[in-house]
Amino acid sequence: MEYVDLRSDTVTKPTPEMRKAMAEAEVGDDVLGDDPTVNRLQQKVAELLGKEAALYVPSGSMGNAVCIRAQTRPGEEIVTERFAHVVNYEVANAAAISGVQTNTIDGTNGIITRSQIEPCLRMESLHTPGTRLICVENTHNRAGGTVFPLVEMKGIKSLAEEKGLRVHLDGARLWNAHIATGVSLSDFAACADSVSVCFSKGLGAPIGSCVAGSREFIEKSIRVRKMFGGGMRQVGIIAAAALYAVENNIERLAEDHTNARYLAEELAAIDGVELDLETVQSNIVIFDVSGTGKTAPEVTEKWQGLGTLALPISTSKIRVVTHLDVTFEQCKQAIKMFKEVVGA
Repeated sequence: MEYVDLRSDTVTKPTPEMRKAMAEAEVGDDVLGDDPTVNRLQQKVAELLGKEAALYVPSGSMGNAVCIRAQTRPGEEIVTERFAHVVNYEVANAAAISGVQTNTIDGTNGIITRSQIEPCLRMESLHTPGTRLICVENTHNRAGGTVFPLVEMKGIKSLAEEKGLRVHLDGARLWNAHIATGVSLSDFAACADSVSVCFSKGLGAPIGSCVAGSREFIEKSIRVRKMFGGGMRQVGIIAAAALYAVENNIERLAEDHTNARYLAEELAAIDGVELDLETVQSNIVIFDVSGTGKTAPEVTEKWQGLGTLALPISTSKIRVVTHLDVTFEQCKQAIKMFKEVVGA
């Protein structure tokens, strides 16, 4: 059976053109700085984000971990939204690897504001950790792909500057925020001292992320990456896929957003399904099926039996994600199958 795979935008396969770029990639020892393809990728990403330099890393989780470790000391504190990726999906690496405490704030659709953050900041004392880093996520995965508004990011950056703190932007899906709003990547990135972006989600590359910031920050991050085991050798073979993705697959994200909107509107119209259409701003749709009388795992299991793959994220909620390997026609098929599952 050929499935309509809506589990994540990480499930995409390299296209023939991307595979060709990989096969023909120039390579060298990246730990020694000799891989020309990696160097081109890093320069391209730095330019897009308006930063002085960038560094290729194996994954988004490592990218966030590198940024946190390079900007904090053990015993300090980071502040972030309660359902942020760095808290929920990275195996507590901030605590385990960097030795920092995490102070979480309840956001609205993944968004936290300057006014919420300021009272939570702490000065280092005999009894308390000092706040060192504020982390924001754009788009926000667990909130359903919502965009962190530029105005709110600017407010957080100004607060950080006033207090002598730093800001990290987990921009795994920053490409989607850019396409959804028309705000440039560099305008978003200007609101943070460090930025991580992912190539293996909406852009469709098989592996990799980049972190970006000042030259001083990247020099420190190179050492941290090596410490974490992320120093790779002739890595241009996979960096070529990321470079192809950045050069060819950003604008087409609009198709994924259109398909997600279609899925959301169709699902919202089904009795028993609860879905806030205001949160559907990019390529992720999260909806509640408890009103159908079935649990999310029950629904996804039956949906899979008919040919659609999706992820339950709680007993009542399901997440679906559109990407370059899912067509509009397949989205229509998925809705037809879903209606059969819930008897709509």
